[in-house]
Amino acid sequence: MNKKLLKFSLVCATGAIVLTANPKIALAYEEPVAGYTFDKISYNTKDNSDGSVISSLALYDIPIPGFNNIGIADVTTNLLIRSGPGEDKKIIGKLPKNGGCEILESSKDGWTKINSGKVTGYVKSEFLIIGVEATRLAKEVGNYVATANTNGLHLRGKASTDSEIIDSVAKGEELLVLDSRVITDDKEHGQWVQVRLDSDEDENGTIAFVAKEYVNLSFELIKAVSMEELEYGSGVSSTRVNLINFAKKYLGESYVWGGTTLGVGVDCSGFTMRVYEHFGYSIPRTSRSQGSSGSRVNASSLKPGDLVFYGSSSYISHVAIYIGNGKVIHASNRRDGIKISNMYYRQPIKFVRYIND
Repeated sequence: MNKKLLKFSLVCATGAIVLTANPKIALAYEEPVAGYTFDKISYNTKDNSDGSVISSLALYDIPIPGFNNIGIADVTTNLLIRSGPGEDKKIIGKLPKNGGCEILESSKDGWTKINSGKVTGYVKSEFLIIGVEATRLAKEVGNYVATANTNGLHLRGKASTDSEIIDSVAKGEELLVLDSRVITDDKEHGQWVQVRLDSDEDENGTIAFVAKEYVNLSFELIKAVSMEELEYGSGVSSTRVNLINFAKKYLGESYVWGGTTLGVGVDCSGFTMRVYEHFGYSIPRTSRSQGSSGSRVNASSLKPGDLVFYGSSSYISHVAIYIGNGKVIHASNRRDGIKISNMYYRQPIKFVRYIND
């Protein structure tokens, strides 16, 4: 996960989190309010009202937005979530390393009931970080994100409706925020937020702007994935089933630009190349080259294991593996690593098949 990141404020004028008497945290984007600021990199803090320095330990007591009792998965890959407290209970989801959850019931007989994303179930308590340590870690591994609140959200090259459209994303898609300050020099929308799309064509990704009115700003941690989301469908060859199951083993692993080593770090095309290589298929290194080879197919003809490409117009910059039921698995970005997404989280521009069965 990328840790070069932004400063974000627990209270500020442009995209912050306001401390109130209510134990829940509210988001505000309007007038400045004096409060605490948090530097994600150095942990320096200060009280804006009088300039005095606050210790880092005091800051750890401030709850993480969206959580009343936070837990963090302390595992190397994924923490299994079960339907009940016991290893004999059905696995209903997986919480990736450093994923966040709400603790619903305190540990009992070695099991803790949690909720994360769409999954509510039980995990082994020994693999959960809780309390002050969880709050501290959350502020290291979490990120400020902009979630699209409308379908077809345009990402533009500059903070203006006159600027070119770089890409579009679906409602509910999360974008990494590079700068939580909004830009207010556009008459039509007034406020814009700077975000990033990761791409294997550029280590720094693609910088873009979205109109603030079409996104919800929040501080987020990686969420659990339900087993339903891991489904790939039926009626496919054993090669495709095995390929998808193999790819899913790396769910939650790190995204590393230029990386080609599974279990250590891969970018989007490094991931697809190595997964295919494991099954005897040699495909090109970059997403653009992968999209230029193989056999082109229509969306309606997609099978699990086929490749889905994204980009701007005909320019390919990202690739994912289709797993069935309208889902893809891909090395998404530095924040999420390898994850499962709706195939239309961005608009696909091409579909390619290498497995001819």
